[in-house]
Amino acid sequence: MPIIVQKFGGTSVATTDKILSAARKAIKAQQEGHQVIMVVSAMGKNTDALVSLAHELMQRPPAREMDMLLATGEQVSVALTAMAIMSLGHKAVSLTGAQIGIRTDNVFGKARIISISTDRMQKLLDDENIVIAAGFQGIDEEFNITTLGRGGSDTTAVSLAAVLGASCEIYTDVDGVYTADPRVVKTARKVSHTSYDEMLEMASLGAGIMHSRSIEFAKKYSVPVHVRSSQEDTAGTIISTVSEDPTRGVSGAAVTMDEARITLTGVPDKPGSSNAIFSSIAHANITVDMIVQNAGVDGLSNISFTVPSAELTHTLEAVQPVVETLGIQQLTHRDNASKISVVGIGMAEQSGVSDRMFRALGEHGINIHMITTSQIKISVLVDRDQALEAINAVHQTFELDRVYPDAVPAESPQATPATDPAAAANELQGMEELAITDISLDSSQASVSILGVTDQPGIAATIFEKVARENIIVDMIIQSYIDDSDIANLSFTVDRNDVDRTVAVIQGIQDQVPLQKVVSNPTVAKLSVSGIGLRSHTGVAIRMFQSLAEAGLNIEMINTSEVRVNVVVDESQGQAGLEALNKAFADVIQSAG
Repeated sequence: MPIIVQKFGGTSVATTDKILSAARKAIKAQQEGHQVIMVVSAMGKNTDALVSLAHELMQRPPAREMDMLLATGEQVSVALTAMAIMSLGHKAVSLTGAQIGIRTDNVFGKARIISISTDRMQKLLDDENIVIAAGFQGIDEEFNITTLGRGGSDTTAVSLAAVLGASCEIYTDVDGVYTADPRVVKTARKVSHTSYDEMLEMASLGAGIMHSRSIEFAKKYSVPVHVRSSQEDTAGTIISTVSEDPTRGVSGAAVTMDEARITLTGVPDKPGSSNAIFSSIAHANITVDMIVQNAGVDGLSNISFTVPSAELTHTLEAVQPVVETLGIQQLTHRDNASKISVVGIGMAEQSGVSDRMFRALGEHGINIHMITTSQIKISVLVDRDQALEAINAVHQTFELDRVYPDAVPAESPQATPATDPAAAANELQGMEELAITDISLDSSQASVSILGVTDQPGIAATIFEKVARENIIVDMIIQSYIDDSDIANLSFTVDRNDVDRTVAVIQGIQDQVPLQKVVSNPTVAKLSVSGIGLRSHTGVAIRMFQSLAEAGLNIEMINTSEVRVNVVVDESQGQAGLEALNKAFADVIQSAG
């Protein structure tokens, strides 16, 4: 009999009426021939109330005691949900994370799952019970109660589905995944399907449906996820390996409102500089978002990166000692920025996506202060007061409100049942460990840097439209803006055979694009580390930078995404870099299949 895991968030179990509604959904699934596990969060604002109580006693309560306290919220929910099912005439048993056998590490407040026992759950399911599992919690090897941190109930649901070979339904107060946040883009449309990678990028951008950590889990173990409304019985959005329309260059857009940018100007262009900067930030437990480093000129480079606005002061304190140690010429920052991103699995196979985005922003008078790209995402930094106009302009340009006839219809996702749940659980030991799926070297590219570009709306669009018209495919795009000036540096990579044509195109538009200099390097190599867990394991880029520094390699360009970190080095050092990265990630490399 197939197993289905249904997760209900705090708003979906906020009242006894809503709990009864959730119970009826579980009963319906059981009557349709499924064994059912419900994962429930704490009721409504219960967790916030518990935190407030703790702070009435201590300003900084011990993390262990906070986990003991917060775990009680889910225990209330599971007990009431079991009672609701029983009141409707069906069998149910509630279980805490410890009773299930969810074993975690001992990092209180943000524990990672190590393993899950399936014996007790399977016995209860076989006895025709609906099992109600407490989300967000587990137990360490010393029997301390632990909590999984933000998005913990989503992570619980997906992990249970993984060990049981089950499909997973996430019930929320929205009816699926949209092409943009419908609260800020009125024409946003619900999509029938989205891929793990697209959803991971959107989740990291604050889409709010599911936490990125749970998407990483789903991708790692091929768990199909159906995002559905807890209020209506309608089809939602399937998250799996399939995109709604893989031929479409852009499938979604997102805005991250509160970003702060830090720019380091005049960074010594030598091995170890990037590692020193970002290690200091990592040691301060600050998560860096966008990272761009332009190709160095005259022994110096510029590095820009973004952090949440709330972390700006903390980040500046962490970076200042490195600025002094390395002799960096200038550190500047601004905290009135927002990030606009477009995502699409079909982007890698299409040209012209970036220039369409840049042109849309330019036509609305929106200046781009920073650019970074990946295979399926383009992100730009704009002034915060233009962010809402920017996201709507981009959504309109890519016609994301349109339903294409080839779109994949939403159907109930099917999981591969576990023939032996105990064996499957054993195979999934270390469930949340980082998984690197690919480390690659690309020696076919060349870099082009445009220095001293006048920083004004439409400039990036003009450049990349001209390049696209020559059928030149651009890979990495990196732009950093020099604070306290009106110029920016723009670097990108193209196929080595196209570098001379690219330089000629740029030189031919200097009357339209004021610039100081065009520099090319036909002998570069791109090193890439791809995997699952790059966002939740924040030290991936640091490990990469450190291993290259120890091998004596200088990083010339950097860009990052949720699933890949790319760096450009001199071609003569490419093979040595590949060997260094394979050695550095030997403990977490897995087969891509």
